[in-house]
Amino acid sequence: MNDWVEQGGGLRKRFEFADFSEAFAFMTRVALIAERMGHHPTWTNTYSTVEITLSTQDAGNVVTAKDHLLAVAIDALLTGLNSLWC
Repeated sequence: MNDWVEQGGGLRKRFEFADFSEAFAFMTRVALIAERMGHHPTWTNTYSTVEITLSTQDAGNVVTAKDHLLAVAIDALLTGLNSLWC
């Protein structure tokens, strides 16, 4: 898991893209993966920046294996391994 930081009860990472369209396309792909996994991120999008926090609400908003698996899947989107998840 590249550059994910465990902080404040969640795994956090900031993603930078060329523009809003790229950022939104990334969020759309993450949303499809999250839905399949039944585990959804908390995130914000400001123009070309997407900030994601992963934690498991059912476990009391702490980091669990579900969060690590989703983080790996999100990273795979950016490394071209997305066929495993999409």
